[in-house]
Amino acid sequence: MTTLSERQVRGWTLLSNRDVDAETVIKAARRFEINHLQLSHHIVHDLRHVREPSRREQVNRLTRLAHEQGIEEVVVWDHALYHLDYYPARFRTGPDGTLDLDNPEFWKWLKADYREMLNMVPDIDGIVLTFIETGARVERQHSIGLETPAKKLAAVVNAVGDVVIGERGLSLYARTFAYTHEEYENITQAIAEFRYPQIVLMMKETPHDFFLTHPNNWHVGEFAQPTLIEFDTTGEFNGQGVIANTWPQHFLRRWADFAKRDHVVGYVARTDRYGGTRIVDRPTEINLLALKMGLEDPRIDPDTVYDTFITQRYGTDAIPHLKPAFRNAYAIVTSSLYVLGTNASNHSHLNYDPYPSSYERHVSGKWLDPPTVFVDHGVNREFHYWKDIVQPLAPPWAKQITPRLIGEIPDVVEEGWLTPTEEITEEFLGLVLTEKDYGVRLADESLAHIEAARPHLSPADYEELRHHFARTLITARLYRAAAASYFGFRVYARGESFQTPTLMATVRQALLDLRDLAEEIEQYPVAPEVGQWDWTKDAGRARRYFHWIVVEGWPARTNGFANPYGGLTFPLE
Repeated sequence: MTTLSERQVRGWTLLSNRDVDAETVIKAARRFEINHLQLSHHIVHDLRHVREPSRREQVNRLTRLAHEQGIEEVVVWDHALYHLDYYPARFRTGPDGTLDLDNPEFWKWLKADYREMLNMVPDIDGIVLTFIETGARVERQHSIGLETPAKKLAAVVNAVGDVVIGERGLSLYARTFAYTHEEYENITQAIAEFRYPQIVLMMKETPHDFFLTHPNNWHVGEFAQPTLIEFDTTGEFNGQGVIANTWPQHFLRRWADFAKRDHVVGYVARTDRYGGTRIVDRPTEINLLALKMGLEDPRIDPDTVYDTFITQRYGTDAIPHLKPAFRNAYAIVTSSLYVLGTNASNHSHLNYDPYPSSYERHVSGKWLDPPTVFVDHGVNREFHYWKDIVQPLAPPWAKQITPRLIGEIPDVVEEGWLTPTEEITEEFLGLVLTEKDYGVRLADESLAHIEAARPHLSPADYEELRHHFARTLITARLYRAAAASYFGFRVYARGESFQTPTLMATVRQALLDLRDLAEEIEQYPVAPEVGQWDWTKDAGRARRYFHWIVVEGWPARTNGFANPYGGLTFPLE
């Protein structure tokens, strides 16, 4: 039997369980020659979810619709193992109630469970199995016979493969995901233990999560298994299509690299980030077009994608105005939601503090050797990610040497690049604000381009784009005000010698701007679609910072650690 992976896979992933959006996406798939569809997250995140009648009915309905629309392969997501309490107590006889993987009856039960679940969704063509970072992590379960974490991981994949591939002849995609280099070693060893050469690896475009500043995933092409590249075209950490996320050049650059690597069979791209955030029929759809055109010709120029998309959607006359507006989006987001080359938002939410991941787990330097970055955005300097960026950027509580810090960035701890002390300075703040001003300037410029395009747009298209780029400008301004307020307050808190007239004026104005922008967001006349990120709630986060800094005083403790500026307020008047 010829499988889809032996040809070029052109895939999309649906995350939202809103039928109206799912159907819109599925019906648009033919335009993009999509032959593979994944149903995931809020539709079905674990295969066990098909036991719920409403989810099962939706999976079967969407699968039928997709097949009717010419999509050859529909697969559903799964994460195994599930939480421990899913499995009968008779198998949880290992130390501390862990599963005894040496009990052959457990594996018989597991396979029978998969047969039952697959019977409930008879029309699907396969599953996407995430086998690491799951509920009951298999590598933590008991076994004497499976002596390494890698062998335990492979045992789960092979057992599922016995049913999915061996018995049913369906497709099995093994989805990789890791937080550390050590976890990648386990994955590498596990893949070597896979029994079925038909298993397709599904690997993210980046080595960890979907950050614009992360390098391409260097593991792609290393394994003698067909490999599908998972792209986040919706901007989980980058605006989720609520603000301008139009950057075909970014996806073309990544894909041109992957297309040259061994074993790559195609791509799958996310089409929403929950709720109503589908990007089909909206400006961010251009990213889906970029992957389609890039697969057809990896050497294609981004201008061709911009021109094609704008012509098809808005008309040729709009190109001179919309192309520069759209093209600015990458620099706007990487100078607003990012700080000097590393992401500083919480899944697109404004959250400098108390969100620890921005200062360790999500730092792009984690995956670079040497861990350096050149930042333009008006800054035009090279930085060492840890010594030059995270050390001054992170609050003291986020640099405490904890088991998580040691586990995820052991080399950084060993080198002593981070110390749990306050290191931010007015000079560093100036670099941050130079970058933030750059983003605001480009966002303002893009909105002006939209206004210039108005004579060439339908009223509906003009209104959509105007609000899209107005939100982008407000967001850039909000991040500028929040950065000056929060990081500036920390400089102020270091003592009188740091409280220069320039610093005091900068922080005062930023706090006033923060308060005004919160009100502007709350009163904005058109609320955007809500997914994982609710744009309007960033107003509340801005007000929280204002209240902590001006009224109440900064919290005494964060995540269990004392703040050196706990209880301190800034004199706004």
